Amino acid sequence: MRGGLGEAGWITLGLAALALAWDASGLDLPAARLAGGADGFAWRNSWLLAVLVHEGGRSLAWLLALALCLAAWWPVGPLARIGQRERLQLALSTLLGALAVSLLKTGSHTSCPWELADFGGLARYVPHWSASVDGGSGHCFPAGHAASGFTFVGGYFAFRSSHPLLARRWLAASLAAGLVLGLAQQWRGAHFMSHTLWSALVCWGVACLLQAAWPRAWNAEGA
Repeated sequence: MRGGLGEAGWITLGLAALALAWDASGLDLPAARLAGGADGFAWRNSWLLAVLVHEGGRSLAWLLALALCLAAWWPVGPLARIGQRERLQLALSTLLGALAVSLLKTGSHTSCPWELADFGGLARYVPHWSASVDGGSGHCFPAGHAASGFTFVGGYFAFRSSHPLLARRWLAASLAAGLVLGLAQQWRGAHFMSHTLWSALVCWGVACLLQAAWPRAWNAEGA
């Protein structure tokens, strides 16, 4: 849609507005208190969330990422409906999204909720945009586990031109998977809701940037 934002632009604005609005609301701690208290988080070590959703979800995400890489050359299912260029873009977007979130976590001073004094730990709550340290181990922002779902959002761009309905369904499924994984971690005390929302925006931003650069990179290679 020339002269306008287009669908991807509105999605970007929507995700950014949601993340910023949540930050401004100050609801991270109140939301965390729904799952935990001074004695910590009751579901932190539960089999359902810690083993099935956390460990199982992470393993499944890596298997799917590997499958996308292999499908760049040997496509199956809906991936056979698009060209190799789009399949390579999807695989790379998936890997780069996860890498971007991981790198941001490495440089983050924000600690996980279960480390805070409010929940039986020693650290104090400090907003993730603050330059202050909270006294905890840090490296908890944005949400890495939620990114295991969000990082697949690049499928929207891979299918958008030839199969727009499938592109939207792929995007919706990726966002839903990331949200479920993020909520599970929040219930364990591993993350705040803001961590999940910013993880979604980072993964989507990586997919958008790759979409903008990919045609030029591909054409230059084939020149």
